[in-house]
This record gives sequence, structure tokens and C-alpha cells, in this order.
Amino acid sequence: MQTLIELYDERPIENVLGTEMFRPERTVFLCPPDVASNTSLHNRIREYFRHRGIFHECVFIGASLLDTAVVERKLQQIVERYQDCALDIAGGTEAALFAGGKLCATRNIPVFTFSRKRNRFFNIQNAPFAHNVPCTVELNVEDCFLMAGGAMREGRVDNDILSGYMDLFDPFFKLYLEYRRVWTKAVTYIQRISQKDPLMLHAEGGLTEKGEHGSRVSVPLPLLESLEKLGMIRDLSVGEDRIRFDFADAQIRTWLRDVGSVLELYIYKACLDTGVFKDVRTSVVVDWLGQDPGHDSITNELDVMATAGIRTVFISCKTCEAKTEALNELAILRDRFGGKMASAAIVTAEIGSAAMHHRAMELGIDVISLNDLKKPAVVKQRIRALLR
Repeated sequence: MQTLIELYDERPIENVLGTEMFRPERTVFLCPPDVASNTSLHNRIREYFRHRGIFHECVFIGASLLDTAVVERKLQQIVERYQDCALDIAGGTEAALFAGGKLCATRNIPVFTFSRKRNRFFNIQNAPFAHNVPCTVELNVEDCFLMAGGAMREGRVDNDILSGYMDLFDPFFKLYLEYRRVWTKAVTYIQRISQKDPLMLHAEGGLTEKGEHGSRVSVPLPLLESLEKLGMIRDLSVGEDRIRFDFADAQIRTWLRDVGSVLELYIYKACLDTGVFKDVRTSVVVDWLGQDPGHDSITNELDVMATAGIRTVFISCKTCEAKTEALNELAILRDRFGGKMASAAIVTAEIGSAAMHHRAMELGIDVISLNDLKKPAVVKQRIRALLR
């Protein structure tokens, strides 16, 4: 097979998986007219293949995939031009698939498909190379964005340095659970007594500081003493009206000044601890259009993402109850950049209302709530289950 014919699908994985597995000399995409004319998208798809080490020709041919007659005519033209070809029917619209079936009735071209449930390719007609072949493609997080025409940008956390802090994340989260009810106020206090300059590690202030809306926040002394025992702060000193300490380093300073970091780091480590993922990242920023960063960029941040084979897991972490907007955003990101090969979970440090659980169920989003978080083995079990 020199040429692979793909029926363009809104789910990116359907467009690239056949090429990933069978490495043809060219891939011909039969796609809607707006996709066929979008040269920027074409270049981003070619960039994805180059990123994956596939250097081949990509051809984009426009046709209404809702018009069976048009699709059949275009397929006939493609087959006549590229005679050593095969048709992948894993994606595409019903009309396009019907047209492909009509073509197969008159032309004995190889046809194959992919089963998501079995993670295997199957020979439909004259395609022994795809007979019961297991999918061996392994994606990382960046691949998921590139195949959809997007790009991964730098987030709040440098993932390359996290291995040096791994032993800290579990006890840090255990401390969070102990002080969960006052955590937000404690972080507010730490913010008030530390400098805006991220390189300034010294913190100093009164025993009470200004909080939100004119309120006052008091020094969380037992928490600070515990943080010192963990090595996250140093040289803690408490006077009659002043308190002083130094952050262990600039990265820990960032985490202690952010309410949600502790939960994100814990879930990041829990994903790694399952041992089932090829790639795990936290604070992942996706640029939908894959363009140079600028004022026209459309971006979203995902708290944790993980990949296993071609399966992708999208996780959003909330120290409060997840609102409907957050659930909707998570579902959109999962569907756009993972499709049917992806799962999503919301992790909340609350029990969660019945309304939140119901909305999550409607969107196909798993909920990992406070009762789960209190049991590390349950958290890992729930995360593994996302690959179902």
C-alpha cells in the first residue's frame, strides 16, 4: 500500500492512526471543503507527522461528506489516480462510509478499520496487513494537541523539575487534608507576608494581616511549623507581634502561595504511581490554533493530563465544588483533543452536591471527591479506571 485514503473525522485520532501504524508513502484526506481550503491546518497536520517521525506526502481533497454521491465520485477519482491504495473506514460520516461501501462493491481495493474497544485493526476487504493487528502507537500529551492542529505551551509548572520534589507531594497533601478548612485563609496569609518578586524567598509580617473584603487573617502557626518539618520553609521565627521564615526555594514559594497547587501535585503523582501511563503532565496549556503566542491565541489550561497508548485522560482539580462551567469546559477539551479515546475526571476536595454529580454524569465525567481523596489506594484505583 502506497496510498492511504482517510475519511476526515472531527476526532483527530481517527485521521492519523492508520498512517501511524502502516506508514504509507502518502495519506489522502477526503475532507469537507472548509478543511480542504485550510492550508494552515494542513501544515499543522504535516507538523504532527514530522513530530512523530513520519515524513510522507499529505493530500487534502474537498467534498461534502454528507453527500453520498459526491463522496463516491471523489473516491473513484482518488482510486484511479492512486491505484496502490487502501481505504480506512474507522472515521468519517455515515454518508461517507456508505459511499465507501458502494465503492468496495465495484472495486476490490483494500479496506480496513480500527476497533477502539479491542484496540486492534481489522481486515474488512482485501487488507491482510491489517488482520487482527494490535495498535502499538504510543502518544504523549503534546501529540494529542498537535494532531488536532493545536500546540502545547508552557504552563505554571516546569514539569522537568518535578522529579526532584516527588517525595514531598504525599506528605504535603496529607497536611492539606488536615488543614483543609482553613487552607484558603492560610494561603492568603502567606501571600500577604511574602514579596511579589518571585525570587524573594523571605517572608515577614504581623500575626494578623489584611484578608479579603476588609477581613483579617491570622498566622496559621501550627501549619507553618508542619511546613518547616517538611522542609518547605526554613528558619521560622515567631515574636510577640512578628513572624519570619524563608521559603525553601522559588518553586515551593509558588506552590505555597497558590490554593490549588497542592491538589494538582498530588493527583499528578497519583497518576505516575499507577504505573499505567506513558506520559503525565501537570499545568498543561493548550493553544487551540497552534499559532505563535499572541493576543489572538485561544488557550486553556488543564491541571493534569496523562496518556497510555492512544488513550488520553483529562483531569481538572478543584479545592472547592466544581461549577457547571468547569465541567462543560473539561468535556469540550476532552472531546476536541481526545475524542472517543479519551476520558475525563473532576477531582474535588468536597463531597460535591447532587447537582454537580448529576451534571458530571450527563457529560461522561468521573468524579473523584473528598471521600476518595482520604484513601490513596482508592484514588489510584479510580484513576486506573479512567482507562476503561
